Amino acid sequence: MSARDSILAKVRKAVHATGNDAERRATVAERLAQAPKGIIPKRGQLPKGEQVDLFCAMAEQFGASVARVGDYTDVPAEVSAYLRARNLPSEIRMGADKRLKKAKWASEKTLEVRDGPSDGGDLSGVSHALAGAAETGTLAMMSGPDNPTTINFLPEHHIVVVKASDIKGGVESIWTMLRKAKGKGEMPRALNLITGPSRSGDIEQTIILGAHGPRALHVIVVE
Repeated sequence: MSARDSILAKVRKAVHATGNDAERRATVAERLAQAPKGIIPKRGQLPKGEQVDLFCAMAEQFGASVARVGDYTDVPAEVSAYLRARNLPSEIRMGADKRLKKAKWASEKTLEVRDGPSDGGDLSGVSHALAGAAETGTLAMMSGPDNPTTINFLPEHHIVVVKASDIKGGVESIWTMLRKAKGKGEMPRALNLITGPSRSGDIEQTIILGAHGPRALHVIVVE
């Protein structure tokens, strides 16, 4: 008997395990499939339209700017308008997200779209969120080639597109959506929850934007 087997045998004896691995696995699987839900705050328990309104209001409360468009084809024009309004170069960094790729960026003749992860030299980046949480105005961002994590943190201006139908009441709903989107063995290496632009008050309790990431966050809600 190996040291590992010896230790596990002692543990089984201490917890009065039967040694029936199939039975224990079935118990664990049932527990994972029917895990009890925690307390969900009432603030996000609203009709769908009101959830989207609350998400936009909370995102603005935490320092983000918000625009609402009717379709993905409206996204490029909104991105260009954001850049012009802030006198930024007409260029963005973007991953391989299929929804963003279909947005007809060629309609914006002066806009340069750079593909792939950011190397830190981009002023503006565009990502697509997995979901939004209405109660806090939080965006859930999956890592991967579709939406590289570097775009979340390196450009000074982060523009995030989120579908209105993917905006839920609370943060707990994000985990359910993640499990449905990515099964076992396919989970992203990281899931970043972003609420407003980067900020810090560590020095003299003075709020500084862009302390650990983008100094500006612009959210585009696709209706």
